[in-house]
Amino acid sequence: MADHALDSNAKYAKTHEWVRLEDGTAVVGISDAAQDLLSDIVYVELPETGRTVQAGEQVAVVESVKAAEDIYAPVAGTIIEVNQELESQPEQINGTPYAAWFFKIEPSDSLESDLDALMTPDAYAQFVAKESH
Repeated sequence: MADHALDSNAKYAKTHEWVRLEDGTAVVGISDAAQDLLSDIVYVELPETGRTVQAGEQVAVVESVKAAEDIYAPVAGTIIEVNQELESQPEQINGTPYAAWFFKIEPSDSLESDLDALMTPDAYAQFVAKESH
């Protein structure tokens, strides 16, 4: 399998979400490896803003020509914004998976431990390499 692009500023979940902190807000999307596995993404179901989520909770759905996959919150908190552009242009996820974020979370007090439970870019790259064999 080809090497996949990684965002060196992000942490990764085993369910292939990435999370990047921007001014204290957790920005969430799916990894390059995930969009590659899904192939052509045709639909995204985004969560409601104002919803409080736990780390690991299913919050959104992404559908491709191959499959539908659940998207999980990598950290706990409150969803404060969703990327409405993805509803009309879900293909952005295939083209720029680290720019095509799904939602933003105002993190809860457990942010540090939530982030500690996630993988570094290097650890995620090794995880994807093992998973693809």
